[in-house]
Parts: sequence; structure tokens; C-alpha cells
Amino acid sequence: MPLSAVTVSLVAEAKGGPFVFWDDLPAACAQAKRLGFDAIELFAPGPDAVSRETLGKLLSTHQLRLAAVGTGAGWVKHKLSLTSPDADVRKRAIDFIRSMVDFGGVHQAPAIIGSMQGRWGEGVSKEQAIDWLREGLNELGEHARGYGVPLIYEPLNRYETNLVNTVDAGVELMESLATNNVRLLADLFHMNIEEGDLAAALTRGGRWIGHLHFVDSNRRPAGCGHIDYAPIAKSLKDIHYAGYLSAEALPWPDSSAAAEQTISAYRRVVDMVESS
Repeated sequence: MPLSAVTVSLVAEAKGGPFVFWDDLPAACAQAKRLGFDAIELFAPGPDAVSRETLGKLLSTHQLRLAAVGTGAGWVKHKLSLTSPDADVRKRAIDFIRSMVDFGGVHQAPAIIGSMQGRWGEGVSKEQAIDWLREGLNELGEHARGYGVPLIYEPLNRYETNLVNTVDAGVELMESLATNNVRLLADLFHMNIEEGDLAAALTRGGRWIGHLHFVDSNRRPAGCGHIDYAPIAKSLKDIHYAGYLSAEALPWPDSSAAAEQTISAYRRVVDMVESS
């Protein structure tokens, strides 16, 4: 059965972004526990934002898991990407992501590569950018293996990258890697833009789907847009998905209401999974 998670951002530069809770990690953990979430997904400015001991104690106290850690601060804070035309920037991007793999790995949580994948252009061909992306995923996927977790790669919509926009393109990339320790993040918001049929795309993603961002078409919490979750639930059952449905959603109309709406929608989807 899929598990539930809710996002927490500690990155000041990402204010206004699609994260349910902001800034106060202890309060977010307490509320996540009270509402019945299984885990939090943490978007931190770097690997030293929260000590291993502090985060471990918070998770233990509130009986939560760490579902995943985001690496997007490497882009929003430092403008690092795996496909930059500057070799030094690419190296620093690898180093930053590696440090975030370490940060999450000690808590058995994978790191997510989304915005840090970058894009092609400005003198860099798509083929070259994909080659650099592939090199980075191979190296970082093997590094994540040391913690017994995969690396998570996220296809983004066309307005955020021109590299990989669909689940099918993501699967093609996964199958071209030397490592077998990278999985796809299926984000329902991005998929709503790029996929003709969300459920069919999830089915085609199959075993490569390692994480899911549970959100609606307008990036508000699930149930506040026009996505039909019944066929999605059936696809999740068909592919035997047992990962997280993690709310990377806007705190609409506020964080508490967004979290409550999400956990309610999550329970409805799990009921659909079990009855489909």
C-alpha cells in the first residue's frame, strides 16, 4: 500500500513554491504526526541545515520517516546544474547532490534530482546535455547505493526543463544508464501538463516509478483541481506501487488546511487502490 508524506521547506529562496509546510521543522513534524502522515519530505538549503542527531530525534519523537530530500536548493541558491556548459559548475553540482545523498541516506531516504538537471541550449546540444545528465546520474546513483536507497530523478514540464518531460522519456533515460539504482519521480502536476493520460503513463512507467508527488492539476492539494484519481489508483495497484504519495503542493489556502486536505485525499486514493 502506498505511504503518505508531506513536504517541508527550509529554503528561504524558494518562498512561494509548492511546499505544504515552511521554516518550522519541529512544528511541521508535530502536525504531520497529528494528522496521521507516515513521513515528511524535506527541502533543505544544504546538508548542514539540520544535524543528523536533531533530525533523527524529531523523526523518532513523532514516529515519522524521512520519505526523501530535495536537492533543488543547489539550483535556487547556487545556480548549479548537471548540464551547465561550465565544467566547474557541473562538478560543484555533483558535489552538492552527493552531499544531499549523504544527508538523506543516513536516514534511509533518497535524494531527488529535479531542477538541478538543468537544460540544453546556450551552445550545449541536447545530446551533450543528456550525456552529462547520464554521467551524473550514473555516478550519484552508485553513491546512493552505499546507503541502500535509490537516487530519484524527476521529469519536469516543458516550462522548467527541455531535457526530459514525460514518463516515457524518463524510462528511456533510465534504460540507458549504466547503474540500475535510479528511479523516476512521477509528479502529477508536471504530468498533467505533459501526459495525455496520467494513469496510462504511470502504467508504462511501471517498475521505474520510485516516488510520486501527490498534487492536483493547479498545484494545489489533491482534490482541489480537476485530476481524476480513480484511474491513477488503479494504475498504482497494477504496478504494485508501495512508495510514497508525497504532497509537493502549494499551502493553499494555508499550510494546515493543505495538509488536512492532502491526508483526506490520500485516504480516499488508498481506499480506491484497495478496492480496484
